[in-house]
Order: sequence, then structure tokens, then C-alpha cells
Amino acid sequence: MNKLRWGLLSTARINGAIIPPIRLSYRSELLGVASRDRARAEAYARAHDISRAYGSYEALLADADINVVYNPLPNHLHAEWTIKAAEAGKHVLCEKPLALSVAEVDRVIAAARANHVIVAEAFMYKHHPQTLKVLELLAQRPLGELLVIKGVFTFDLTPRPDDIRWVPEYGGGSIWDVGCYPISFTRLIAQAEPIEVLGWQTLGPSGVDEVFIGQMRFANGLFAQFESGFHTPYRCWMEVVGTRGSLFIDAPFKPADRTFIRLDYGDRSERLEVNAGHLYQGEIEDMERAVLDGQPQRVTLMDSRHNVALICALLESARSNRLVRL
Repeated sequence: MNKLRWGLLSTARINGAIIPPIRLSYRSELLGVASRDRARAEAYARAHDISRAYGSYEALLADADINVVYNPLPNHLHAEWTIKAAEAGKHVLCEKPLALSVAEVDRVIAAARANHVIVAEAFMYKHHPQTLKVLELLAQRPLGELLVIKGVFTFDLTPRPDDIRWVPEYGGGSIWDVGCYPISFTRLIAQAEPIEVLGWQTLGPSGVDEVFIGQMRFANGLFAQFESGFHTPYRCWMEVVGTRGSLFIDAPFKPADRTFIRLDYGDRSERLEVNAGHLYQGEIEDMERAVLDGQPQRVTLMDSRHNVALICALLESARSNRLVRL
């Protein structure tokens, strides 16, 4: 195998983010798209110049020419169709969250191992040069001992009352949709898992969390806080605070082509510019390296398992109104 031949598992809107980087890479080719409605798949294929259209997800998985699948289905279908793709011998790039329970993640891991395929959760920011620059900076310990990590990711979903993110059965809610980002970023910076968490949520009429506030405590004394929500204007940032200074990232999860990181040392600040390419290019190249070159994945299945377990613990804390130890 010298090229990844991709199939899109549905005509989801987020496909528009993944199609350009696939086509920018000489080691990838976009071959097909599937829908439960064949006419819709054919129309989508014509609009996006995709050579093959399938009237079912099963038909795409049966195509031997496709060796990797992008799974952008609703949250509650991520594990099911990732497992089916793995059982069909396909590698999978699955949108976040990989699953809605640790048990589901374990079934994904078992399917990937049994069928000798690569499965990766599509946290695109983890591959971005800005994130890699943050990790490089923090490794030099410019902030001293880390004390607190803070993160926010909110936007206003109220103008879209029919959005599936309002549906509990579909894995809706702000923590699964956007809270997972500051949670995963915190874990990435801490290079550790928290030992206890505390969560609070505001539930909407449908029963999903419209606002979620979480706290985490790590064994080394590091604390973390995050906020996610569907009821405020777009807000997105991460801050890392240490004994000698702080680092602020104003676009940590969807950085632009040209973005900045700010280091503050009391009365002195430094602003570092980061130049980067397409936001989603890194996860495509990571899949290529893992499948074609046998290189380690940047986002491993165990990393995804830890993130899902942490989200589930935070939700349990919010429901039970108590501290949850991990």
C-alpha cells in the first residue's frame, strides 16, 4: 500500500473541512462517499467531484478499493460504525468523541486490534503547529512550576433548535461537543490524568447540558478549570499559569493560518507568532504515517479512552452533585 484511498461515511457538513487536506496530500485520494439515500450520495459526489457514491454505509465498507474511512456521523453512531469499518478491514479516522462510554471505547480498541487496523480520534488541534509549539515551550519550563490550567469553549446554539446536539440520545450536550477540547488540551499539557473531578451543569428542556463547568485535581497539585456551553457568544481560549508567569492561547482549538501565543511575566509580555497550513492537514498526515509508514499515532486509542473516561466522570459528578475520584 502506497496511498490512502478515503471513503466518507455520510454527507455531513464537517466533510467540508476534511476534503481539502485529503486532496492536498499526494499520499491520499478521496474515492467515495456514502449516504443512506443514494440520490443524496450521488448529488454530493457530483458537487464535490468524488468518483464513487454509495446508497448505504455498508456498500462503502464493502468496496475493497477503499482502505480508510472518515466517520463524521452523530456522536451516538461513532463507536458502532467505527467498529463495523474496522471489521471490514478499514482504517478509521473518527470524529470526536470517539465514543460515549468507556465500554464503547474498549469495543473499538478490541475491533482495531483484532482486525489489525489503525483507528484515530479526530482531534485536529493536537497535530497543529501551534499546539506543538505550546508543548515545546512548556518543556523548557518558562512558567516555572505549573499551578492552574484554564480553558473555555462556548458558542450560541440557540438559533438552531433542531440541531442534533440538543438530543440526549444522540450524545448531545456541550461537554461532548466542545467541552471535550479544553479537557483534552488540559490532559495534554499536564501529561497526566486527574485524580478527582467536580462538575456542575445547567440542563436545558431537552435534558442535555447547555452549560458545563468542570474542575480537575492532579496528583502533583496542579488544578484545572474549564467551561463549555451553548448559550453564550463564541469564546475559545486556554491559559496555563505557573509560579513565574502565564501562557495564553486565544485560539487553541481552531487556530488560523497565522496565530499568536502570549507569554506574560508580570510587567513583561512576549508574543510569539506561529505560521501554519490547513487546520486539518496534520490529522491526515498522521494517519498516512501510521498506516503507510508504521509510525506511532499522535492520538492513541488509550488517550481517547482516558478522555472519554474523564468526561463520563465529570457528568457523573454533575448528576450526583458530588466529587468523583478516578
